Amino acid sequence: MSLTPEQVQIIKATVPVLVEHGTTITTRFYQNMLTAHPELNNVFNNAHQVSGHQPRALAMALFAYASHIDDLGALGPAVELICNKHASLYIRPEHYDIVGTYLLAAMKEVLGDALTPAIHDAWAAAYWQLAKLMIDREEQLFQASQGWRDWRDFKIQRKVRESDEITSFYLVPVDGGQLPGFLPGQYISVRMEVPDLKALQARQYSLSDAPGKAYYRISVKRETGLNMADPGSAAYPGYVSNLLHDHKHEGDVLQVSHPYGDFFLAAPTDAPVVLLSAGVGLTCIMSILNTLTESGSPRPIAWIHAARAQKIRAFAAHVADIVHAHENVHTVLFTSNPAAEDVRGVHYHHEGRMDLARLDREKDLFVGDKRAQYFVCGPTSFMVDMEKALKGYSVEDERVHLELFGAGGVPKA
Repeated sequence: MSLTPEQVQIIKATVPVLVEHGTTITTRFYQNMLTAHPELNNVFNNAHQVSGHQPRALAMALFAYASHIDDLGALGPAVELICNKHASLYIRPEHYDIVGTYLLAAMKEVLGDALTPAIHDAWAAAYWQLAKLMIDREEQLFQASQGWRDWRDFKIQRKVRESDEITSFYLVPVDGGQLPGFLPGQYISVRMEVPDLKALQARQYSLSDAPGKAYYRISVKRETGLNMADPGSAAYPGYVSNLLHDHKHEGDVLQVSHPYGDFFLAAPTDAPVVLLSAGVGLTCIMSILNTLTESGSPRPIAWIHAARAQKIRAFAAHVADIVHAHENVHTVLFTSNPAAEDVRGVHYHHEGRMDLARLDREKDLFVGDKRAQYFVCGPTSFMVDMEKALKGYSVEDERVHLELFGAGGVPKA
């Protein structure tokens, strides 16, 4: 249904209410919906529920939607990001019915009589306007998946330790069928049973190798903070990563989604590419780097990476080989805590956190070339810092591409 002009004004007028009560509403919404529909625990990230991250992210999304209700084009990038994630989780139209019912009920429960019939009807119309937009976009993504519209069984063909924290998993389809291509930078969802939760849980992992191989490769960081042997351990976003590291072995089967994601290297050009990553953010960057170098691209490429220590930096030898073989590629490495045996200029170039001011503006960042593209992946604070620094060099927003781990969005610098 379309919103009337009066309903648009009502939605905009409720923005202060969302600022004050948004997280309370979304927390109540998730509690009530998951109690009534426990099967949806197989869809939603349990760790993000316990930490409060998912309710906060939904509250922020509602606030953004209400604020731009008369300019939905401004929400295009956010909607594209969410739709890709929904597609990777195989969200169905019927899920939107359930969400709408419990979201409106939570608004009534929290706001009471302040949610008048007119406000309720305006938000019902607004919800279904957005839901239809997303359902239609997700159907487009499904139609482009060459018939792969549900979870597919994959076997772990190889399991390779890349560093003290990161392990790669080479995944091949159990059915022996063809693997669709993907755009370098995209991800797959991986779903498995989590015994402690008595539920299936899915996580998104960037594909860490170039497309066109007989396997999909993901490279997973072990998220510390969860003791799997302690039944009293607090939930932490590491259930799946710990299971992968400790309990999934070569030959084991996982459920995998078709590749999705709105962060990717687009059509080839000769423009310079700057790859900025921190920690496990290098996984999607590695897919881009491998794609460029394996294709013989002559584009100037700089990979600038930050890690806490050399022993946790994955793919160090592989990247060194790339630099040796490709004169158009160079790297700059930051290490927060170099070990006594680390050699400056070999194992790292700069000590401390990544700081673009310590780099050569032209050799490392190509800021003089207005065609240069920047791909940034790492913790949210890192991405915000890099985006702000690049803006300081007059790099336009459309040339800066940010990847996202987890729910929610990357705050704008």
